[in-house]
Amino acid sequence: MDQSLLVRNRSVLPAQAEGLNAYVGQDGVAVLELDRPHRRNAVTLEIWQALPKVLEQLAAHEGVRVLLLTGAGGTFSAGADIGELSEVYGTPESADAYHAVNVAAEEALAAFPHPTIAVVHGACVGGGCQLAVACDLRFVAENARLGITPAKLGVVYSAVPTLRLARLVGPARAKYLLFSGELVPGRDALPLGLAERVLPATELDATALEFARVLTTRSSQTIGGVKAALGVAPERAAEALAPWERLSREEGDVREGLAAFLEGRPPRF
Repeated sequence: MDQSLLVRNRSVLPAQAEGLNAYVGQDGVAVLELDRPHRRNAVTLEIWQALPKVLEQLAAHEGVRVLLLTGAGGTFSAGADIGELSEVYGTPESADAYHAVNVAAEEALAAFPHPTIAVVHGACVGGGCQLAVACDLRFVAENARLGITPAKLGVVYSAVPTLRLARLVGPARAKYLLFSGELVPGRDALPLGLAERVLPATELDATALEFARVLTTRSSQTIGGVKAALGVAPERAAEALAPWERLSREEGDVREGLAAFLEGRPPRF
């Protein structure tokens, strides 16, 4: 089967879990792909457990400047693998352990040191939507369907994903999504705050990849400072930003950026 545009001509990193693929390319863009199309890319416990390690490897990989998160076969992810949940909820202790693994995976994604973009086709539901929300940005197909569905299962989400959703879309919209568990079409994701770009499905991958490549040409110091400041509570933003401010004063990005502007050439960050 022909590979999707996002992963075509990229090197494959060693697999850490069945159904989770990682790719890197010479363009500075890495791709993390959920690949269980027979289960609509439902996320298994094995995948949740593997995500922090894979993200650590990608962050350490020389040349990686941007990460795209996507799903194979025209679907982002239908959520956690429901087939595992009966066993997970067999005891309170196993449920606690499972949700702790979920949170660790999401936190690792949110803490990734470079920009992260969820590229959303098809279903983006439950745990899949949690992963999209943990990314910095979301590019969504018009015909995608997004929702977070614990109210349909009686599941109580942990505080981390609940508050992350509320910070992204606002408390009232988070309640709308979580109370109802209803799926919203991709075209409605932008006004709801669940997407930064909404595009026809045929244009989505090319647009996301082009934007990712633009980000590889921008200052990693600027981007790092933005991520640091916006990744913590407002009262901690100045403290989180301070090392990046100092770096920008002492190292070369700003000097290179100003020189490039005055010389009429692209900066070489």
